[in-house]
This record gives sequence, C-alpha cells and structure tokens, in this order.
Amino acid sequence: MPTIGVLALQGDVREHQIALAEADALARPVRRAEELAEVDGLVIPGGESTTMSNLALAFDLMEPLRARVAAGMPVYGSCAGMIMLADKILDGRDDQQTVGGIDMVVRRNAFGRQNESFESEIAFKGFEDEPVHGVFIRAPWVESVGASVEVLAELPAADGAESRIVAVRQGNLLATSFHPELTGDHRVHALFVRMVEEAVRARA
Repeated sequence: MPTIGVLALQGDVREHQIALAEADALARPVRRAEELAEVDGLVIPGGESTTMSNLALAFDLMEPLRARVAAGMPVYGSCAGMIMLADKILDGRDDQQTVGGIDMVVRRNAFGRQNESFESEIAFKGFEDEPVHGVFIRAPWVESVGASVEVLAELPAADGAESRIVAVRQGNLLATSFHPELTGDHRVHALFVRMVEEAVRARA
C-alpha cells in the first residue's frame, strides 16, 4: 500500500485523505520538508492558490516540492493544485510562484467567482463506462498544453464556444480543474494511486 501525502497548508485536505483511503492508499498530511521526504506521492488540494503558494514558501516547502517533482515523484493537483503544477499561470499575482512540472498554461478563476460555482458530467479518458461528476468551485481551466501533455477531459462550452481542458496528465503528474474528492466517486484518486504504485515499482 503506497503512502501518499496531502499538502496540508490550506484547502480541503481531509476530503482528499478520505478519498485516498477509499482508493487503498495510506494517506497522511504533509506540512514540512521532512514529511514530504517520507511519502511516495503527493496530492495538492483545492483552496486558494496564492495563499497556498505563499504558505509553501513560508514553510520552506517550495524548493523541496520542486526537487521531488523533478525527481519523478507522482503528484495530483485538484483546482488550486492544478495551478500549483502549471509551468505558467494567467491572472495570477505578479509574485505568485508555482511548483511547476506540467507544460501547460492555466488561467486562475477562469470559470468565475465562488457564486458561479457549478457541477457537470464530464467524459474522462479511461473512464468510458461512466462520466465523472465534476464540481467546479472558482475553478481554473487549461488554456494550452505542450506536446508531452495528455488531455484527459474537456468541458464543452454551452454557448458553442471552444471547449475547455479540465484534466491533464504529464508523466507522473496529474491535474484536474474540478474536485473529485467532494463527490464520492474515487476513480480519479484510484488512477493516481495506480500511478504512485507504478512509480514505486519502477524505483525498486
């Protein structure tokens, strides 16, 4: 059973821990570099991306996070976590930093403010039997991706405009605009657990 941390600086940490446990992983909170060093993978939860970035810097976690990502540690980011994994962000603060790792451009709060939150059924690559129920809360979307990024899900625009990318994978990194930890559907977390297990076997 892999040990997967949940970055516990801010956001919906408990919900991710429950979803990971349901997907047969040992979940634990991560607030310090020494705790990060002990996990096989990491979830960066939803929350407020600028606050999360500032806290990661204050807790001296940003550079250890970047080092573990560069070394191949699997990471899954939901909502604010997607922003944290982006190599480039739009509509962020000038001093906002990210962990990076996924060759994508992400727009913060792209779907609107808190009172414009919504839910939608989404076709997700690999889950062809049943769509994923997406909960979007001040959610980002992916403006563009590099050639090495696999698009896993897109949200069709209701007005006939271009669909928006809401889930991606690049190597050991996974990100969604939405919050699967809030739905009781643990397939995205189970996918991430499998990614962590494969990375552990590869190291062995």
